[in-house]
Formats: sequence, C-alpha cells, structure tokens
Amino acid sequence: MSKNWDAIIVGAGHNALAAAVHLGTKGWKVLVLEKADVAGGAVKTTEATIPGFYHDLYAMNLSMFAGSPFYAKHKNLLDDAGLSFTGAGKTFVSVFPDNTWLGVDSDLGETSKNISRLSKADATKWKQMVADFPLDAKYIFTALGTPIPSFAFVKILWRMWREKGIGHCMNMAKLMVSSPRNWLNANFENDKLKAMMAAWGMHLDFGPDVAGGALFPYLESMACQSFGMALGQGGANTIIRAMQTVIEANGGEVRVNSNVEKIITNNDRAVGVLLNDGTQINAGKAVIACVHPKALYGKLLGLKDLPPPAKLRPGPATMMIHMAMDEMPKWKAGTEPGQYAYVHIAPDFEYMANVYTQAMDGLLPEKPILVVGQPTVFDKTRAPDGKHILWVQVRALPYNIKGDSAGKIKAGEWDDIKEDYADRVMAILEQYAPEIRKHVIARKVLSPLDLERDNPNLVHGDSLSGSHHIDQFFLFRPAFGYSRWKTNVHGLYNIGASTWPGAGTGAGSGFMLACALAGE
Repeated sequence: MSKNWDAIIVGAGHNALAAAVHLGTKGWKVLVLEKADVAGGAVKTTEATIPGFYHDLYAMNLSMFAGSPFYAKHKNLLDDAGLSFTGAGKTFVSVFPDNTWLGVDSDLGETSKNISRLSKADATKWKQMVADFPLDAKYIFTALGTPIPSFAFVKILWRMWREKGIGHCMNMAKLMVSSPRNWLNANFENDKLKAMMAAWGMHLDFGPDVAGGALFPYLESMACQSFGMALGQGGANTIIRAMQTVIEANGGEVRVNSNVEKIITNNDRAVGVLLNDGTQINAGKAVIACVHPKALYGKLLGLKDLPPPAKLRPGPATMMIHMAMDEMPKWKAGTEPGQYAYVHIAPDFEYMANVYTQAMDGLLPEKPILVVGQPTVFDKTRAPDGKHILWVQVRALPYNIKGDSAGKIKAGEWDDIKEDYADRVMAILEQYAPEIRKHVIARKVLSPLDLERDNPNLVHGDSLSGSHHIDQFFLFRPAFGYSRWKTNVHGLYNIGASTWPGAGTGAGSGFMLACALAGE
C-alpha cells in the first residue's frame, strides 16, 4: 500500500528540499519528485570533464545559503548530515587590460590598502560604507527573508524609519531604484573600483544603466568584505546531500527519475500528481511546485489561458565552461588574482554596457563578461593532487542568435556554434592569463540551450529563472498578486527562483512557504 503523504513537492531544487526539511521537522510527511536523475536543480556537482575533477555545474557561491535563516534554523541537523563549507577570505577580484587588479579581501585592512593605491578618498568611503553596512544588512536581509506583502514587511520599514530616520530611508529607497553607474558615480571616484563593484550587477541582468541594479553590487561587495565567501567542501552539492539525508530521517523521501505529468485537482483544489508512467500519488495537505511558473500553469495544470506569472520575462542567457587544468592560470596582473575565489573580467562601464546591449539585441557579444571561479584554491578535494578546476560563467548572451557583434560566427543554433564561442572566451582569457589553453586537460561547454535542457526552469538559458528588473521583483515576482507563493488553485503553491525573493542559494521561498504552511 502506498504511503500517505501530507505534501508532494514537484522538483528537487534547493528551495524544494529546504521546504521539505522544515515541514519534516514539523511532523509532515513529504515526498519530493524530481524528473532528473539527481536532485539539486541549479545546485549540482558532477565530474563534468573527466573522472576525479568535481565541477559545480551552475551555482558555486553558497554564501547566501550559509547566511540564510533556513540554515540558521536547521544548522545542527544539516551539519550532522554532512554539510560542510570552505571559507574563502579572498573573495573576488577584477583584472584590467593594463595588467593591474583590484580585489576584496575579508581583511578590511588589505582591501583598504588595495583601494588606497587608486584613491585614498575611495578607501575612506569604503571603510565608512563597511562600518554602516551591519545596520543596513539587518533591514535588507530581514526584508529579503520576509513574505511580501505582509504586516511583517511593513514593520521592517517602520523600524528602519524609527531607528535611522527619514533621511536614511530615502537613501535606501534611492539605492533600490538607482542604476549601478549612477550609484557608483555618486559614491566613488576611481573607475576601477566602480567596475569591480558593478560586475556583480552582471551576475543578474543589470547592465550599468539599468534602474534597480545598484543593490546587488552594494550587497555583494559589502557582504564579501564583512563575511567572506562560502564554498561547499567537495562541491556545492554538499547542501543537497545534507538536506536529502535530513528529509529521509524525518520520514520523507526524494525520488529522482520521477517525471510529473500533471497536477491533479478536484473542486479547484490540488489533491495530488500524476506521473508520466500513469502512477497517481495523493497529497493530503499541499502540492508545492518548485518549477518556473510557465511550466506550472502550462504543462502541469494544462491551462490554455496563462495567468500573469507564466509570462515572467527571462533575463539574458548564460554559458558555462568547465575546465580540468594541470595548473592554475598565470594572471598577467600578478600572482594575487590567482588567490581569489572569483576573478571578474569586466573592466569598465563601457565594456559591460556593450555586452548587455549586444546580448539584448540578439547578438553574440564580441567581448562577454567572464566570471572565473577558482574553487581549488580553497578546496583541494575537487581535483587530483596538483591539478585544478576552473568554473567560467559567460554573461550576458542571447538565447536566439541573430548575429555576431564581431562578424566572425554565423548566426545559427547554439548546438552548432557553442564550441566556436567558447574558443572566443578562451582567447579573451588568454589576454589576461597567457597560455592558459595549454594547461586545459579537458573542457565541457554548456550553452544556454544546454542549460535549459538540463533544467527547464532555466527558461531560455537564463540561469536566474527570470529577469530581476524592478517590474519583476518585490511585489511583482512572479507577478502582482502572486508574490506569496499562492496560485489560482487552492492547496497549490509555487516556489523557486522565479518567485520572491528571487535567485540565489538562500532557500528563501522554500523556507518561508514551509513556515507559513506550518503555521509559524
């Protein structure tokens, strides 16, 4: 006889697993169903190139998870289940065409010294910003961990007004709506420092002149300075394995290779799911879909007239290049960049603006933004002795290719041109790290189309499951009236990066929904 499940979760991304963990600790019996052969969604670690080299396929930085309310709540359970982080004190660095660099070290003295070489005034401003950050972080991160709209969210704004005054509140509001260029120009004088911070906006879909894009460069720069960066020991999937262990210990189950064909409803209420092999599984209290709203309302509910959440606009696409290396890159800027977790190649506003505009116009950028992850600097277990891995994220790209800004690659499908474009990326890397190609043992290229095939939630190869521009954030994620994870079907909920509070590894949507369902 089949087991009685209180909740069924469709999809096994980290938000889904976080919801299952929390509900399991409250006595719920939860079944998680995943169509792929492994859980994790965009948090996966595989031997993508050759055996013995463990690559984080998509997400590498776990700082949001390590600092999340979910992890704080269940830290002991997860640590006992094997979760382990590796700290990176040297967090991110930008390299520049003149063979210089600028990076953020969790040692404030080191960062200040780096900035002082360029501008003593900027170093002073940086230190003041770091000193002010804890109070800002208290309100910002609390807001990002609070359902919206809600009385609790209004209370956060009220407390900030009472404690800091109207002037500070207006400055925060200005930060929220400013473009990276405008905010950085208003606060700093050196162009390299501005570029170093603005690169974080391109991790989402904020070109230098996109309104609302200043928040992420501010948060990431200050958080990396204040807390360092957290990587997964042995790979990012340490959080996935630990959550699976906890779920099973609480009587739940995570089933892979289980493709949900549709969500079953009765009298406008979700009551279970139907698998593609004809198996029907009932849910006593809730069905939770950790999928893109387009898949939820279109495929799983079979609606022809799709509601607003299903029309969530994707951001620009992403390519991933994973490399097994016989040695680390030798950066022309010196030995220091090789000591950081992330190396950004995004040298100025013009460079970033060109990439963003070209991608949004459907053109392959001549010089894309590159984020080079160097995890084996901090975690030797990811590669054989003396060997290394590189994690290269290529941003921003078109999904449908209309042409090439450089006029060298013919417009076509990603399957036909991805290796050629990866060669362009390698040529750019070689300008900053000569002869890097000689030290590549093997490489794996994942195009935007490959991302979407592997994880349908990454619609159009958007690694963030939907643009984070202001019209699709806060109350508008995934659409106005749907930001609290409810759908137009009773007992059916939608979580994941497409929902509030958006992308990243913070497990916010899964944890907040689970708390609400548990009556907390």
